[in-house]
Amino acid sequence: MTFITKIANGAIVLPPEVHLPDGTEVRVEPIVSSAAKSRRERAATLRKLAAAMPELPADLAKNHDHYIYATPRR
Repeated sequence: MTFITKIANGAIVLPPEVHLPDGTEVRVEPIVSSAAKSRRERAATLRKLAAAMPELPADLAKNHDHYIYATPRR
């Protein structure tokens, strides 16, 4: 059996039709929205990429056109 319910005032509230005897062991697993999971996965991927990159110039943000297109530095 699987039930989807919510927490109210720190307690798990089962649907009214569900009756479980006292002492029944249950597994509680939060449902993570796919958007939140997707953000976490993207952040983890970016951290891995950043860790794998060589050291970048300190002025990269200011002079990115110089590094990409060889324009004069600002």
